[in-house]
Amino acid sequence: MKTELISIATPTTPLDGLWYQPDHQAPKGAVLLFHGNTMNFYTGALRFLPPLLTDMGFACLAFNRRGHDILAIRNSRATEGAAHQTIAESIEDNELAAQWVGLKGFTHPLVIGHSNGGMLAVVHVANHPQTPALALLSAHGGGKDILKNMSIGGLLAQDRLVEFSSLAREMVKDGRGEELMLCPGWWYVITAKTFVNWIDDVPNILELAPNIKCPVLYIRGDLERAESYPAEEFKKRSYGPTTIKILTECDHFYNHREEAVIESVRDWLKQVHH
Repeated sequence: MKTELISIATPTTPLDGLWYQPDHQAPKGAVLLFHGNTMNFYTGALRFLPPLLTDMGFACLAFNRRGHDILAIRNSRATEGAAHQTIAESIEDNELAAQWVGLKGFTHPLVIGHSNGGMLAVVHVANHPQTPALALLSAHGGGKDILKNMSIGGLLAQDRLVEFSSLAREMVKDGRGEELMLCPGWWYVITAKTFVNWIDDVPNILELAPNIKCPVLYIRGDLERAESYPAEEFKKRSYGPTTIKILTECDHFYNHREEAVIESVRDWLKQVHH
C-alpha cells in the first residue's frame, strides 16, 4: 500500500496522520479511522486495519486528534494531548479530517472508530447521514454517567469522584482550567477544564442511535462490560441494520485478537459495501 505522512490544519495545533492508498488500483472508496482516548494513529486498530482496507480497495486516513496520547509536546515545551481535550474539539477534528478526505474526492467516507473514537464516530455519522457504513470497535456509551462508570471501574478518580469533580469545578471557576490534576487511575493526568467537560458534555450514543441509518458493525470483546459498551441496546435503537460481533477471550485493546477483528471487519464490509 502507498503511505503518505500528512498534516491537517486546525485553529490551533495541526492533526498528523497517514493517508493509505491501494498499491495497484484506484481507490473505490475511503475510510476515516478514529483512535481511542489517549491513543494515536500508529497504535491499536488504526495500525492493523489499514492493510486490510487497502487490500479491499479502500483508501483510509488514520490521524491524531489534538487529544492524542495523554500528554505530548511538538515544537516547544508547551503540552498538548488528551489531558487538554474537549468534546467539541474532538468533533471538530473529525470534521476537518472528513473535509480533507473530501478534497481527495471522497465526499462520503466510511467511518471506523475504536472506544472513545467509536463514541465520536456515532456523533460524526449522525451529523453525516449519507455515510455509507459505520464500524464501532468497543465504542463506549458516553452520556452523563461516563465518568461515574469509569471511576467505578477503577479509572480516573476511582472512589474519589465527588472530591475530584468539586476540585475541577472550583479550579475552572477560578480561571485555572488549564492546570493539570493528578488522578489515581487512567488517564492519570488531566486538566480541570477537561475533567469538567467530561462530566457535562459527553454525547450519549444510545440517544443518537435512532439517527444512524447506515449499516453498523459493533464489535465488543467478551472481557468487556456490556453496560459500558452497549452493542445490544444500540442495535435495538438504531434505525439502520446493526451487526453485533462478540469476540471470545478478547479485551478492550484486542490483544492477541487482532486477526479476529480484521476478519470481522472484512466479512462485514463484503456484505454491506456496494
